[in-house]
Amino acid sequence: MNYINDLCERRKNLECIKPEIIAAFDSIKNCYKKGNKVLVCGNGGSSADSSHIVGELLKGFKKSRTIDEDYEKKLYKMVEDYYDKNLKLNARDKVAEMKKTLEQGLPTIDLTSIIGHNTAFANDKNAEYVFANAVLGLGKDGDVLLAITTSGNSENIIDAALVAKAKGIKVIALTGKGGGKIKDIADINIIVPLDETYLIQEEHIAIYHAICLDIEEEFF
Repeated sequence: MNYINDLCERRKNLECIKPEIIAAFDSIKNCYKKGNKVLVCGNGGSSADSSHIVGELLKGFKKSRTIDEDYEKKLYKMVEDYYDKNLKLNARDKVAEMKKTLEQGLPTIDLTSIIGHNTAFANDKNAEYVFANAVLGLGKDGDVLLAITTSGNSENIIDAALVAKAKGIKVIALTGKGGGKIKDIADINIIVPLDETYLIQEEHIAIYHAICLDIEEEFF
């Protein structure tokens, strides 16, 4: 956990929540090791953070995540069958290009970005439960929900957390302002010790960057 340690060295105000940051790292690590996935949601700036987190986990962050040899062999067979037979092109060159380009990812879904579902559900049912319904449909026992709300009181995030808990999904709340109502639901509460929203969000970015970097170190 070099990056988490470094984060708390550089930002002394986060030292008080270091155990919770480490607990969140461990929870996400164990989730991936069991073949599960991470779901992320938030509103406004926290929605942007949800997308940002997926970008760090689903592709390379700082490390190279090239495909392994076993998968390369399977990919070559697929490409060879398709390209050589249908397009009369060199499969080896294609696989070499794909190997150089493709990056291994860790299964992570930004619930704010599934626009078709979210807009349809908001229009047909109730916008407050968009994330809750997405968790119901996508989540399974052993997954992790990273619920981002600076106040800890966003009702749609709380609803998603309640649905998650009922499905056996561990909830990590990334908050500020004392943690709000969600702190009584979440399994792990990372409560930034600040009250101003934009300052909380600045610390959120630093926290999830450190977690994502240490996760990458663990798996790649």
